[in-house]
Amino acid sequence: MSQKLDTLWYTRCPVPTGLGIALQQGWLEQAFADQGTSLSSLLESNDFAKRESHFSHTVQNSVRHGGNIPAISAKARGRDTRVIGLSWADETQLILASPESGITSVRDLKGRRFGLPNWKTVEIDFTRAQALRGLENALRLEGLEVSDVEIVDQDIDTHYSDGQAENVGGTLAWNGRSTTRARANNLELIALLRGEVDAIFLKGASGAQIAHQFGLTTVIDTGIHPDPLVRANNGTPRTLAVDGHLLDNHFDAAVTIVEQVLRAEAWAQAHPSEVRRYLARETNSSEYWVSIAYGEDAQKRLKTDLSEQSIAGIQHFTDFLHRWNFIPESFDVRQWIDARPLDAARALPIAV
Repeated sequence: MSQKLDTLWYTRCPVPTGLGIALQQGWLEQAFADQGTSLSSLLESNDFAKRESHFSHTVQNSVRHGGNIPAISAKARGRDTRVIGLSWADETQLILASPESGITSVRDLKGRRFGLPNWKTVEIDFTRAQALRGLENALRLEGLEVSDVEIVDQDIDTHYSDGQAENVGGTLAWNGRSTTRARANNLELIALLRGEVDAIFLKGASGAQIAHQFGLTTVIDTGIHPDPLVRANNGTPRTLAVDGHLLDNHFDAAVTIVEQVLRAEAWAQAHPSEVRRYLARETNSSEYWVSIAYGEDAQKRLKTDLSEQSIAGIQHFTDFLHRWNFIPESFDVRQWIDARPLDAARALPIAV
């Protein structure tokens, strides 16, 4: 029997997720209001520890839908989290080079300088991990290894959670130390433009836009490779995760979360133009770059389930994170997954 839940803490990444659309539509808030539960945003909190839970999964009675690296990291560090859904929305994953470098193929990367972000004060450096994953997968397609390139670290001393987010017209914008944060997020790009490195990794709508804006050479897009394990990265698949306390004590809340995610995704299938607008707000980009990064049929990629492809992809990526010492140990992701909320939500009539 579920206990009454006073507050559900939520967070999502600025990427395509069913949770993001359910929030923008007001459906999640209404569904929980009907149960007497209020919603609070972790990223908009003025408490550093709560904002940091977006990356560390430490706040009780919380849900997060987004990149899988923080969720994997929290689990590997012993936090009681459960995955109740996985969503695989392929996106651009670009190895980019400056035109002056003469790099036009993956084989040209051998012996060249590759810029990697290096956040020195964070528990899990997801930006470095996803870039290293993209680099390794690209190199291995040509029989090369990361050791065949020269890694140039771009050291960052600030913290992900410095400054809270502000909701502006449905888009999460950073205030406080936003200028410092934005600069830190672009250090490898700055190094590339200065000629201090020869190539970098960027992904998603912002990556596609930056590549065009600065006339960079796309060496490879691993996000369109036919092998899903080559595409498996921080965003493929994304995790819909809750803490164990929520699942054990407020199971009905977990079912409601999944129900509203499935509702948003079902609605999305018949509303492609609206979805592009929603995703443009979620990614703080334009509809054009959303289409470039996630496809003209982006709405079809909004699907939360527990498919074998997603489970295999996240297991392969978890093993990668351990091999590169981003997490203290690997684990069996099947033991991390709890399918009960998804099964229960699928048995309900989804109102669209």
